[in-house]
Amino acid sequence: MILYFLITCLSFFFFTKSLSLPPWASETKTLLSFYFIKNPFMNTLHQTTHDPASPVIDQMSVLDLPELALDCILDLLPPSGLCSMARVCSSLRERCVSDHLWEKHLKTKWGKILGPAAHREWQCFISSTYHLDSPHQQTGNLGFAKIVSLIRSLSSVFRDDKQRRVYSSSLPLDSSMSCYLSLETGRFWFPAQVYNRENGHVGFMLSCYDAELSYDTHTDTFLARYPPHGRRAAAVEKGVTWDRIREAPIDASPHHLYVSDSLKELKPGDHIEIQWRRNKEFPYGWWYGVVGHLESCDGDLNHCHCQLSETVVLKFNQYTVGSRWRRTMVMRDHKEEGNEEDGFYGGIRKLNCKEEIAMWKRHWPCSILE
Repeated sequence: MILYFLITCLSFFFFTKSLSLPPWASETKTLLSFYFIKNPFMNTLHQTTHDPASPVIDQMSVLDLPELALDCILDLLPPSGLCSMARVCSSLRERCVSDHLWEKHLKTKWGKILGPAAHREWQCFISSTYHLDSPHQQTGNLGFAKIVSLIRSLSSVFRDDKQRRVYSSSLPLDSSMSCYLSLETGRFWFPAQVYNRENGHVGFMLSCYDAELSYDTHTDTFLARYPPHGRRAAAVEKGVTWDRIREAPIDASPHHLYVSDSLKELKPGDHIEIQWRRNKEFPYGWWYGVVGHLESCDGDLNHCHCQLSETVVLKFNQYTVGSRWRRTMVMRDHKEEGNEEDGFYGGIRKLNCKEEIAMWKRHWPCSILE
């Protein structure tokens, strides 16, 4: 039986060799051999493959993904990616402009420098006629150049009907996306505070003053516009870096006196910041200092009774010994003390947050001031 099988196989082999097959037959044989070598389990598993150009594949899109998967993808996109996706179709547009996606980006980048005053200013901004698609003051060419270039195209996508009503319903001016883009492109000037104002002017070292800020995407810095002081015109500073900006510690006008709530507990070694202004026409700035010992105290903590005194010594060690600005004394029940020569000292905040103290120390001057 085996001998018969071998004779039959050999006969068939020599018979096929004697035939002259067309060229396509050998090519087909080679392709099929390669295909089955690469797919050794094809015959046993009976797998089927789809033509990449088939209509079924062409009809698939990102919208065919499950809701959870699509939301996870959009949640991972950067702001520029969300702007690009919003231009694909109306369904993705509704998803990509939603607040829950943009609130995260807004908080991550801007959360530490936007306080209650900035939020109030934003409400005034969106109630004005200065809308999202108005001509912007500057455009960036770095991380968010795409965002800037997409703002107008987004506006046209949202307002492509004759009545222009889709824009207001698709991207409300009070949306998180609108706020983010207005900040990113510098159209929205927001209130905050700047350390060592006017490029570290010697007269403002270790102080923090209120200003209006506008972001510059070219340099990843800010333009600061300080309010006028008395008869002095408003000062403008360029190139303010992120590390020099903070949210205002109290939600009040810089012309209002801060009512201190920690004067009774102040003791030597405590870190503080105190309001100070040159005269009554000036707004307050915050100045960093520490609580010192009375002259009658030797500084020994085991015998120190400075905390029991009604007088509190404040030291500003950025100034040299003997400077009239290095040391001052205030009463624990004080409101505002001073004169036209030395300025006026206002409310005191005790600094309990290590991050606040570290921020002040990072701005310590390179040399002691006179």
